[in-house]
Amino acid sequence: MSIGTGIVLFVIGAILAFALNVQLDWVNLDLVGYILMAAGALTAIIGVILLVSRRGRTRGTTTVVEDDRI
Repeated sequence: MSIGTGIVLFVIGAILAFALNVQLDWVNLDLVGYILMAAGALTAIIGVILLVSRRGRTRGTTTVVEDDRI
């Protein structure tokens, strides 16, 4: 889920930074777009790292439970 969130943040930031041509006095949309793109990239990278670490922990481990009762 964090990878998808990162991609969405990156896309919204890119739209704000490059596609919109609106000037507001109280906020700089280019700066907000760059911040969102950085946050999206960071979120996606963290998501990939967590995904790889989760897969690395579960691969090759098997739990066997033996019951000696008849």
